[in-house]
Amino acid sequence: MNRFLIFLVLATLCFQFAACSKSASKCCGLESTTISTPSWKDELKTELPLLGHRNWIVVTDMAYPLQTQQGIKTVYTNEAYMDILDFVYKEIEKAPHIKAAIYQDKELLSLNEKNAVGIDALRGQMKTLLGDNRTFVPHEELIDRLDEVSRKFNVVILKSALTVPYTSTFFELDCNYWDSKREAELRTLMTR
Repeated sequence: MNRFLIFLVLATLCFQFAACSKSASKCCGLESTTISTPSWKDELKTELPLLGHRNWIVVTDMAYPLQTQQGIKTVYTNEAYMDILDFVYKEIEKAPHIKAAIYQDKELLSLNEKNAVGIDALRGQMKTLLGDNRTFVPHEELIDRLDEVSRKFNVVILKSALTVPYTSTFFELDCNYWDSKREAELRTLMTR
């Protein structure tokens, strides 16, 4: 008799499960809920206070590779490159604890309208936003640096919907309230 009751309970549960899987709006008499995920902007705002010197934030074109190091977090935003770049730059500027050294792909300097349509306008927009505070480094060197850095420190990569090559902007974060001069002074004091 006990086996029969167990069989009946299991059969009833299987029937309810089958009915639940057929209905998207209701499941076994319960309304289903939609869980919204935070936007990349909300995610960055939440993460920014946790980031400090030696962390990186990178804004990339769509074909930027998905790197495999554990310390690298890649988020596809599906938004316009300049909108992302503008947001990231302004958030770093507002943050009291960090500043950034800005790197861009050296290849960006040699691209032209013939081999990368829209590059002239994009370079102009980048210069307007970032000014001359950029250092140009070969793309592969920057990727290698991220690979090395991410072994100890976090890197956040924000991929855009842009389909123009060599347009990545790399923000290497540093402490905003401390500098190399004061660090050298401190090290001298420590040796006395």
